[in-house]
Amino acid sequence: SRLQWSTAVSMMVFAWLFAAFWSVMPLLGWGEYDYEPLRTCCTLDYSKGDRNYITFLFALSIFNFMIPGFIMLTAYQSIHQKFRKSGHYKFNTGLPLKTLVICWGPYCLLCSYAAVENVMFIPPKYRMIPALIAKTVPTVDAFVYALGNENYRGGIWQFLTGQKIEKAEVDNKTK
Repeated sequence: SRLQWSTAVSMMVFAWLFAAFWSVMPLLGWGEYDYEPLRTCCTLDYSKGDRNYITFLFALSIFNFMIPGFIMLTAYQSIHQKFRKSGHYKFNTGLPLKTLVICWGPYCLLCSYAAVENVMFIPPKYRMIPALIAKTVPTVDAFVYALGNENYRGGIWQFLTGQKIEKAEVDNKTK
């Protein structure tokens, strides 16, 4: 079935309101922002490790890391099952979840560790690495989608070489 415009707009509005909610909470007193270790931009203040930080961190982790990860896992498993039945593998269905875990995992681990122990003994340059990796997610996701989608891949190939990729004819016979 096709996605209707009203559904797409509703989903987009929900995503923006959800992001705004979690971004505003530290400004309203639940959690707190502070400069990142190298003072280039802001992040969660994990230096305090108080109850306020711990409750915000665990709610943030559940609603912004674990639940989306579970949704991605089940959705991409369903897509994988459909691909397996049809015999047409379009892209690696495990890759989006792997990029989420690889890119956000170190930052999530650092913040979780800060909830139980003081992380100030770690040099600022090393504390900055998980945040930098997490900030690469939009770029990594764009590459995963572009290189995983055969239409985009063909367009990129045509742009770079001037040659069109001939699509292999698919046998449309039912099994």
